[in-house]
Parts: sequence; structure tokens; C-alpha cells
Amino acid sequence: MKRSTKITSAIISFFLIITIVIVGRTMIGNHFAKKFSKRPPPGIIVKEVSYKDFSEKIESYGTAVSKRTESFRIKKDDLTGELTLKDNVKKGDLIVQLKDRNIVAPFDGVLGYRGITGDILGSDNSIIITLDDNSILYSDIKIPETFASFIKKDLPVKAKFSGMKNKVYDGKIYAVSSRINAETRSLLTRVIIQNENSELIPGSLLEINVNYNERNSLGIPDTSMMVEGSKYFVYKVSEDNIANKIEIEIGIRNNGFIEIVSGLDEGEIIVAEGLKKVRPKGEIKPIKK
Repeated sequence: MKRSTKITSAIISFFLIITIVIVGRTMIGNHFAKKFSKRPPPGIIVKEVSYKDFSEKIESYGTAVSKRTESFRIKKDDLTGELTLKDNVKKGDLIVQLKDRNIVAPFDGVLGYRGITGDILGSDNSIIITLDDNSILYSDIKIPETFASFIKKDLPVKAKFSGMKNKVYDGKIYAVSSRINAETRSLLTRVIIQNENSELIPGSLLEINVNYNERNSLGIPDTSMMVEGSKYFVYKVSEDNIANKIEIEIGIRNNGFIEIVSGLDEGEIIVAEGLKKVRPKGEIKPIKK
């Protein structure tokens, strides 16, 4: 009996130990699984909905023309020496000294020749010198008649040319024709462009944008919007950092921002970047740039 009792006790103790080990391992596993299975919310860049300047644009092209230009024809026999021109002159500066007279600059400007070959310079006996005031340039552009009602004097314009692709030059509408051209169905419009450093060269082809219908509206970064069919959505972030997918109505796009017509209010927080990391009604960690 004693031997049987010992065997029985040993078997019970064995299974009891195994049970304790299994239960302990299960509890420890559940503890760490619970601790590490919950992923932290993703860090997402957010932005506050705010008012931005928006305007619609008309694109056109025109040729740059100097504010003022004058030419001087000089006979080679009248020169007192070798002809050397300055690049820039001020009003009253000597341009060239002749035997019977001196030619002085009637205004500030840039000196040059009308060409570089003998045929263009005039003839074997004469030279043509040009003086251009490039501080301000003009350009005539044609506006399609469908936009004629929007075109008014002093509307702002932006100009670019291929020589300075990353720079934008400011200007405005200087004058507007009183009638539509019946052949081209366009409205001839003259713009004036500031060129203080004389970077724009007369004769350059300019890409000109006329801004009209300017307004201050709610705007969001264009990286924050999702398109599904004909509908537009954004993730609006709640006070407890939950991203809720909502539908919005949009207007135009300007300089990386989208105009909001309805669906959002000023001061609300929306997901600006990283839309693929966000799940509807999921928690996020807001990061403000």
C-alpha cells in the first residue's frame, strides 16, 4: 500500500507540475502578447484648415518690348577714334564722340548695336546704335473673347521666360482694347512688367498669366485630398486624434492648395500627408510641421 501510495503521489505531483508549467507559460505568453501586440498609432503630418488667396488664371504669350527705345545712325568717317560702347548709361552720359558733335543719352538705358553683321549694321560707312530703357517692359497679348468680361485695367499678371524658368516677374494690365477683334475673336490687351534688374530682354517670348476673380477662401494642401469617382474626401482629425473620413466640395487649385467650398470649417485639423497609413476611424499621432 505504501508503495502504491508513493507512486500515485509521484504521478499526481508530475501532472501537477506539468499543469503549473503550462498555465504559467500561457499566462506569461498572454501578458507579453497583450503588451506587444498593440501597435502604436502612426505618426501623421496634419494641417489646420485656414484661409488662402485664390484666383483664376488666363494663360497667354507675348513678346517683350522696351519701355522706350532710340536709335542713332553714325557715319564711320565722323568718329574721332575707335568706337567703344558702355553696357549701361545714365541720362546725359556720353555715348559717342564725333568730329562735329557728341551724342549723349536722352534717358537711362542699355546700349547695343542693331546687329552684328555689316549688312544689319547699316552699310560700310555707317553704324546703327540702339539705346533701350528695359526697367519696364510692355507686352501685347490676346485674350479669348470668353474672358473679355473679366479683363480690367490694373489686374495683376505674372510673367516667365525660358531664360529664367524658376523666376516670376510681377506686372499688371496697362491697357485694354475697346473692341473684340472679329478675325481672331480675341481682346488685345497690353501688360506692363517690372524689370528692375534688366533680366528680361526685349524680344523675349513671355509666358503670361492674368489673375482674375481673386478671393480669400478656405484652403487645404492638395496632398490631403482623396478622389473616389466624382467625389472628394479628406481625413478630419478629432480631439482624441481619431481620423474620420468626410466628403468635401472643392473649388479651384492654386499653388499647391485646394479651395474648400463646403465640408470643412476654419481651424479644423486634417491629415495633410501620409494618407496610405491612415485607416477610417483609426487613431493617429498628429505631427504638425
